[in-house]
Amino acid sequence: MNRFARFLALAGFSLTGFSGVALADPHPVVVELYTSQGCSSCPPADAYFADALVGRSDVIALALHVDYWDYIGWKDDLANPAFSDRQRNYARVAGKRSVYTPQMIIGGEDFVIGTKPAQVSAYIDKHSTRETGLTIEARRDAGSLVVDLASSNADASDLVVFAVEYEPMTMREIKRGENAGRSLLYANTVTNWTEIGTWDGQGDVTLTADVADGAVAILVQKERYGRILASAVLTN
Repeated sequence: MNRFARFLALAGFSLTGFSGVALADPHPVVVELYTSQGCSSCPPADAYFADALVGRSDVIALALHVDYWDYIGWKDDLANPAFSDRQRNYARVAGKRSVYTPQMIIGGEDFVIGTKPAQVSAYIDKHSTRETGLTIEARRDAGSLVVDLASSNADASDLVVFAVEYEPMTMREIKRGENAGRSLLYANTVTNWTEIGTWDGQGDVTLTADVADGAVAILVQKERYGRILASAVLTN
């Protein structure tokens, strides 16, 4: 199977692997890929992301396109300045002086170059075995996203809940810049990242939000760009 066919198969799995209520792996690990159409180093990371991470039941893979390479000849029409800000805030909190692409941030906590599969796998394994005492279920009800959260962790606190809308498969023809002449496939491209509420991490709580039909991930993260403690995904 060639890469294109594999990508389609993975996208098909992503679209049909969940329905109605989000019933993901008990500990899906969130992998954020920071990438750009204008970055010549990014296509190998984009390909690894699509081939090895998208479609895994134990991973929620999200690609965030940044805009800070637009000046070198090609404007990334999938980029959002808010995604660049998110990456910069991660760096600021971690005491890092710069950002780069391709970068993967795993579980909101560990940073790795996006073309280092062994390191990515090790971090995913690390996070998949960590208990948080939080559970999350998500469903659609009368056109709204409904998120049920529960906690058995007495120490949980200061949590932010996000709804992350994404497009499972996107193709672009790059006409200028470092990737000029290439046709590139992008997987799980984030289109909208919205805070839908905060939570003190105690007891049970239900949040609702208006989001478009389509794929959406729900993340529970320690505020100020901390660890992601719970996640789930809906595809319809």
